[in-house]
Amino acid sequence: MAKRDQSDSEPAVELIGEETTLTLADLCRSCAVEAEMIESMVEEGILEPVGQRRHHLYFHASSLRRTRLTVTLQRDLGVNLAGAALALELLERIAELEAKVRSP
Repeated sequence: MAKRDQSDSEPAVELIGEETTLTLADLCRSCAVEAEMIESMVEEGILEPVGQRRHHLYFHASSLRRTRLTVTLQRDLGVNLAGAALALELLERIAELEAKVRSP
């Protein structure tokens, strides 16, 4: 992951490309969740690992957004994981339909 040049007063920001893969530990640290939460999200179908090497799961960078949105749905709205999975599916479908409407 490439780091942007920052002054001492600004927090460090990591730029993540779509091709970037994250370990389970990276995802947990970036989203401030425990590994058990990520594992539950995998079981519910919210996240899909892209691979496993030596018992370590790897995820696409898009998993950051899905994890953060799931945590927000749970924290702010009290949605369980099954509800979060449905909400994410519906939000993705809405985005697809909006993209179709915008394209000629």
